[in-house]
Formats: sequence, structure tokens, C-alpha cells
Amino acid sequence: MKKKKISKASKAFYITLSYLSPRLNTKLLFLKKFGRFPDLKDPKTLNEKILKLKLETYGRDPLVRQCADKYCVREYIDNCGLEHCLNKLIAVYDTPEEIEWDKLPEQFAMKWNFGCGYNIICQSKKELDIPATVEKLRKWGKEPFWAYFSELQYRKIEKKIIVEEYIGGSDGSLPEDYKFYCFHGKAYCVMVCAGREEGWPKFYFFDRDFKLMRINRDSKNAPEGFALPRPAGLEEAFQTADRLSEGFPFVRVDLYLTEKGVRFGEMTFTPAAALDNKRLPETDLLFGSMM
Repeated sequence: MKKKKISKASKAFYITLSYLSPRLNTKLLFLKKFGRFPDLKDPKTLNEKILKLKLETYGRDPLVRQCADKYCVREYIDNCGLEHCLNKLIAVYDTPEEIEWDKLPEQFAMKWNFGCGYNIICQSKKELDIPATVEKLRKWGKEPFWAYFSELQYRKIEKKIIVEEYIGGSDGSLPEDYKFYCFHGKAYCVMVCAGREEGWPKFYFFDRDFKLMRINRDSKNAPEGFALPRPAGLEEAFQTADRLSEGFPFVRVDLYLTEKGVRFGEMTFTPAAALDNKRLPETDLLFGSMM
């Protein structure tokens, strides 16, 4: 998942405002995105309901914070009986300077645990610029990720660098990720990205039978009869998302379907910081009604 972009001119303002008033910061960000203030007293849409949870619940909920932490979530997955979906953990570090590069395998995935987009995918350690990578990790580690959009579930996470097994294909390709939209322990649909390698990514929604759901712009504009090949392991992936989302009014569960089976990606409680204006208004209301 890519980090949400924010201009340099706005960054300091929103960070400062997050520390002073996460609620005001959230309202101003929503106004900038949608041209109106969010209704946080009587929210109707998915965006608004997530914002209310973010401000009033997520910062105080230890389970949400655990599941938002890309390291601590592993214990939650293990407790759910889904340890077989966990990618193999190779190492954990507190700082970039502690990384023992000579002990790492030729291929691996490395990431900070406290936000989105802080990832290093190494397909060949021989070709990896280690000093540049250390500097990048150091820069990322200083960022107050939670404060950009007042995502309070990230605020108190103890920062760690985790190294996991590389799960790319034998041909060097990266696995496709499947994003499951889950409500009260049931994965309602899955979002799939197509055309990324060709440079024209489009996002499509499918139901549990992998039939196209025309509930976002790309899906709505798809030609009549549009379909993608049903991926192997899809039913297991839906069941995995069901189990992981139990007890949460909403969470997006990201999974990989690899040559070795279903692998866990992350659990996201505030997709697009709950500022998603690419979702159709009627879909935002539909999803909101399901919470």
C-alpha cells in the first residue's frame, strides 16, 4: 500500500494541528477533499463513520492498535489460528543502524511497522545500495505518520523494523494483493488492481463469487461482460478475512495469494485516511449502512 501524498507546504500545518486537535484537523482535511465538513454527530457514509471511530475509539482501543502494528499483529493472527498465513519472520530491529545485513538472505521484504508505504523489497542483496537504504529507513523512522491525517491508531506504536521472507514469484514478479472490505466479521467484497505492470492501474470490486460489482468508477466503466480470471485460493482468502475481521465494525484485510498459499499483508482501519473520494457516493452510503 502506498503512502498517501501530502504537499510539503501543508505537511507542517497538519502535523501541528494533529497534536493540537485531531478533530479539527480531520474536519479541515475532509473539507479540503469534499468541499464540506463531515457529519460526525450522525455519520452516514463509510468515510464519516470511520472518521468517527478514528477520533473516538481507535486511539484508545488496544486491539485496533495491535492490529494496525505490522509487527504486533502477528500475535493476533496466531491467536486466530491463522499462523500458517503469516510470512516467515527473519529479524526485528529497533533502528536501521542495528540491521545485520550480512545475516539477511539474498531476497527479503523489510518494513517499518507504524504506517503505510515504508517498505523495502529486496530481490537481490548484491544489488542493494545498503547505505542509501539505511538512510531511507532512517528518514522514514523519523516521520510522525499518524499526524498527517490524525490516524490515532498509529500514534503509540513502538517503532520496529521487521524483515520477512520474500514472497515474490519464481519469475521475480511480486504477488498481487487482494483487499477485502469486511464488516462485522464478514468480507463483503474484494478489490483487485489490474494493469499495474502496464502502467495503467485500474481497481475493480468483486463479490464472493468473483463477479464484478460496479460500485466504483473503474468497475462502473468496465465494458459489458468484463471479468478477470478467478484466482486460486480465493475462497480460503475470503474465509481468512472473515476470521481476522471478527469483532470489528469495519476493517480492510489485505492478503496475498502466492504460490505457497494465502499470505497476510496488513489490516487497515482507515483506508485512504477515510478521505476516499474515488468511491461512488452511493457506495459510500451503502458501505456506511453495513457498519
